[in-house]
Amino acid sequence: MEEARAAAVTEADDPSCVGEHLGVEAEGERLVLHRFACTARAYPGWVWTVVVSRASRMRKVTVDDVVLLPGDGALTAPQWVPWSQRLRPGDVGVGDLLPTAVDDPRLTLRLGDVEEFVDTDAWYEIGLGRPRLLSVLGRDDALARWYAGESGPEASIARVAPAACQTCGFHVRLAGILGRVFGVCANEMAPDDGRVTALDHGCGAHSEALVAPSAHPEAVVYDDDPGDLESSDLELIGVSAHSPGSVQDDGAGAVTGDGAGPEPYGHS
Repeated sequence: MEEARAAAVTEADDPSCVGEHLGVEAEGERLVLHRFACTARAYPGWVWTVVVSRASRMRKVTVDDVVLLPGDGALTAPQWVPWSQRLRPGDVGVGDLLPTAVDDPRLTLRLGDVEEFVDTDAWYEIGLGRPRLLSVLGRDDALARWYAGESGPEASIARVAPAACQTCGFHVRLAGILGRVFGVCANEMAPDDGRVTALDHGCGAHSEALVAPSAHPEAVVYDDDPGDLESSDLELIGVSAHSPGSVQDDGAGAVTGDGAGPEPYGHS
């Protein structure tokens, strides 16, 4: 045991980091493991493990290996996960490039999944100069993710909405098969402006939630030209008298000569 402790102290480079002897365990013929507690503050719960062997007909033991192994309740690093599985929505920032695997199941060659599309779907999806398109698997994943999230009918704002996006004038349908379930909100005042929403989603900014009077009423045009008015709208006013003989007036009560009185407007 003394040889094993000395080996652990040498490996730790600090005698204070090697604690009490925790036991010995036989691993095979003339091969045992000595365990010592690790007292380093950076490795709580870890154990110094020293492998000791003795050759046949030899009295002196040989230290084969010294390792620091995690014990019960040891603080360890989480299991390594590939970067492609660690990515989360929002991790890709400005200037970042996100590789897409050549065999990504969410994508397919342009004609790869035609047999799984109906005629109208193929008409919408084939071509457009893209080397790969959204596969049936990728489309179904997106549909399920969007519909179950904040874009679907179970979102809190949709539960209390006065009406669904399907009947909203600001809702723009997506093209292709996705347009049967989703569209994009085009109302700048809505919380989902510029985002994909399900047809049965909704919010308080629905175009028909409350129809208010016009925010831009037509201005009242003032026209001071009475030429287009009816005769009944004209007011009779007095005009200057004419000299005798200039007007032939046989009407009753007409006055001629210098004492001519006022005449109806337009009579000359």
